Amino acid sequence: MSTAHIHIVDDDEAFRDSLAFLLESHDYMLACHDSAEALLDNFTPQGVGCLIVDIRMPGMSGLELFEELNNRQNPWPVIFITGHGDVPMAVQAVKRGAHDFLEKPFNQQNLLAAVESALASSRQQQASAAVRDRFAECLASLTAREREVLDKVVEGKMNKVIADELGISIKTVEAHRGKMMDKMRARSIADLVQAVVAWRQGEKQ
Repeated sequence: MSTAHIHIVDDDEAFRDSLAFLLESHDYMLACHDSAEALLDNFTPQGVGCLIVDIRMPGMSGLELFEELNNRQNPWPVIFITGHGDVPMAVQAVKRGAHDFLEKPFNQQNLLAAVESALASSRQQQASAAVRDRFAECLASLTAREREVLDKVVEGKMNKVIADELGISIKTVEAHRGKMMDKMRARSIADLVQAVVAWRQGEKQ
């Protein structure tokens, strides 16, 4: 049984049931909602998952739901289901971060491929988040002085320059640098710089 979760949001009961039957036959864990509001009432994404959302629904539309999910920092990819006239809206949604869209009527294999692609993206996001969390824990373990040394090492400064700027001896810089590298679990300066750059980019997103 797959541990991936899929939430279907569509006001068409017959379509929801048909989609649920298809996905359950492939061992996905499902939750179905007849409106965007119904999803938001009970949606707490954990682990790997994705959403399949009808773009046009009574009340809150699929696009409005997508914007609200983004506001809530939803980590799961969204696949839109569209009618022919809704394709331009779906394209705009993809440009704003939606994973994919499928136009009705669609081939079952195309749907399954889109779901697997979305879940692969979710797995990658989860793995990246775990790496960022571990990095943040390592960063929090540094003393104030070790953090200063880290920042200057990442700027590409040599020990002598760091010592002059911090008003400490080169040997003290070397000692702080060694402890900092151990705490950050960095095998090399290149590894450290790459990790810091990736973490900072993640913080800005």
